[in-house]
Amino acid sequence: LWYGLLGFTITMCGLLSLPGNLIVVWVFMNTKSLRSPANTLVVNLAFNDFIMMLVMFPPMVMSCYWGTWALGPTFCEIYGFVGNLCGCISIYTMVWITLDRYNVIVKGVSAQPLSQKGAIPRILGTWVFSLVWTSLPFFGWNRYVPEGNMTACGTDYLTDDQFSKSYLYVYTAWVFFGPFLLIVFSYYHIVSAVFAHEKQMREQAKKMGIKSLRSEEAKQTSNECRLAKVALTTVSLWFMAWCPYLIINWVGMFAPMKVTPLFSIWGSLFAKANAVYNPIVYAISHPKYRAALQKKLPCLACNTDNGDNDTQSSATTTATTEKAEETA
Repeated sequence: LWYGLLGFTITMCGLLSLPGNLIVVWVFMNTKSLRSPANTLVVNLAFNDFIMMLVMFPPMVMSCYWGTWALGPTFCEIYGFVGNLCGCISIYTMVWITLDRYNVIVKGVSAQPLSQKGAIPRILGTWVFSLVWTSLPFFGWNRYVPEGNMTACGTDYLTDDQFSKSYLYVYTAWVFFGPFLLIVFSYYHIVSAVFAHEKQMREQAKKMGIKSLRSEEAKQTSNECRLAKVALTTVSLWFMAWCPYLIINWVGMFAPMKVTPLFSIWGSLFAKANAVYNPIVYAISHPKYRAALQKKLPCLACNTDNGDNDTQSSATTTATTEKAEETA
């Protein structure tokens, strides 16, 4: 029963994730207004999610069918490596997206806009760092082994060896808590800046004896705040997906008897499900992406009155507003 449920769930994730992320990449790359340096990070995130599910979805379905890992030890190591690699790339791409939002919203007009010469090195650096880090288990620092009910492979958190465990200690610090604290710090200042701006606008409107100021500056803040919510939602979903896997790893290191096959395999599934969330979030919440999707693939677009108003608003904002929104 559990093999069947697991196989069905991962199949649904694969069928949603593969076309969803491919459409995100295609729309962003073929829409001129979306080909901004900051959106290059979004394309990298979607491409990474596509690669992860392309490599990991079919083997897991096969293993669920056979009731055990059916592709041999070598591919098990490759499978675990790709999952580890895509996890690293995903979180650090999220970090770059968040820092770009921090730069635009908190620093405002004094911010140095992200350029292609800045975005490309960030992406390449993320891939190189992740490749080096996730290759270390091939050289003896930890290893990739079957996990759960033998339908997936990942890092070894059950071997009672401090050298092996040290890899997971460092992994937790540099690939989870470090980025997490940086993202929390950034969003704290983003929210603080938005609240401060809104307070300033209300005080100014009160002095002028009107309800509110519907200036171009206010429109810019509204656009930036909305797009920051998109990034915050995506990051929150990422941590919701990877937290169970982190918990299982640490429980496996310190209380291995509590890690049953059924308990551990769902952490892996939650991590893979992250590849499904991102295209849905952007389809619903990103105004320019939604407008482009409506034009290129009307059958998939979320066509609402708010979406139309967002598109019209984007067309009437000033050059500064347009630049900030494209950066978002």
